[in-house]
Amino acid sequence: MLKRLLAVFTATFIALAGIAFAAELRQDHPSTYVVRKGDTLWDISAKFLQKPWLWPEIWQANPQVKNPHLIYPGDVLSLVYIGGRPYLSSSAPQMSSAPQIRTGDAIGAIPLSQIEPFIKELTVVNDVKSYPYVIGLEEDRLRSTSGQVVYVRGMSGAQPGQIVQIARPIQDYVLGKKFSYATTLDYRGQRYYTNWDKHWATGGTGNAEAGGRKGLLGVELAKQALGEVTQIQGEIAVIVLRDEGREVRVGDRILPAEVAPYDASFMPQGATNIPAHARVLSITDGLNAAGPHSVIAIAVGSADGVKNGTTFSLWHEGAVKPDNVKFKYDFDARSNRVAMPDDFLGHAMVFRTFDRVSYALVMDGIRPVRVGDLLKSPDATQ
Repeated sequence: MLKRLLAVFTATFIALAGIAFAAELRQDHPSTYVVRKGDTLWDISAKFLQKPWLWPEIWQANPQVKNPHLIYPGDVLSLVYIGGRPYLSSSAPQMSSAPQIRTGDAIGAIPLSQIEPFIKELTVVNDVKSYPYVIGLEEDRLRSTSGQVVYVRGMSGAQPGQIVQIARPIQDYVLGKKFSYATTLDYRGQRYYTNWDKHWATGGTGNAEAGGRKGLLGVELAKQALGEVTQIQGEIAVIVLRDEGREVRVGDRILPAEVAPYDASFMPQGATNIPAHARVLSITDGLNAAGPHSVIAIAVGSADGVKNGTTFSLWHEGAVKPDNVKFKYDFDARSNRVAMPDDFLGHAMVFRTFDRVSYALVMDGIRPVRVGDLLKSPDATQ
């Protein structure tokens, strides 16, 4: 099932599907294809199109498929074009535009179940200091786990029986004039300034504006556990940790519990109007590089038009080299630098968005993805 994820490259819908569709078909394609149980939108496209991200053309070129988001086992797709129209031979299963009674489950987009093992339970907020926080643990423990009690300050209006999420500040994301970067946070939600050199997104040295919180994109928190409010004593709420989750410590924040933080499925779509600052902000789990099925944070969000399912290609910015061949002296060579082409790395699909930050799953890759790498449209060639 995971191999199907590697075929997810999408683009925006096009109006004239016939001629373009025929041009993009693989040479070894059959004349028709009967949708089978277990098929998916993306793996059908990957079988027959030279550019799998153009999957909407299959559905636009088959007018009997009224809703491309709801195709069913038994639907017949024409893959042969004559005069710009779909053609079915007499021996092929026949299409019908008449209403049909459908049986079985519809073929949907990418189901959450196929990517859920790889995604992380991360949240981005604008101001972590505005949230209630764990101020003490039962019996003065350093860590607490399921079944134990933690004490929380700042939960005005909380009620016994209320279910909450306990999350830990991890890092904040900042966008400056020239750089995007992430800085590790301590248990107070304050920065470890000594770690800056590890988190520059685009390399090089910093600048005054990038060093401040003026360009804050958001603060990342990782879910640790769920808890239930059992009593309120003055300004302190008593919370019992539930069975699921990681250890909790002083400084962890209290957020509303999310019933369904992720979509049930994802409809791949090509990224458009990508801002210049669109880069990889970080790689989860503190890794230095990402490969297929790794989760990355990117410096674009819903405010930039990014939605769940938005697909990007990933690129490493080309180096700028001095021309030591043409120019004899180093000074002249350094003054006549030449930009190398960007290097293609792979593709990533967004599965969760916030205002200015999103999380994406690396779907495929031929080179490691690193902090600071560029985001482009899925069919970019350079």
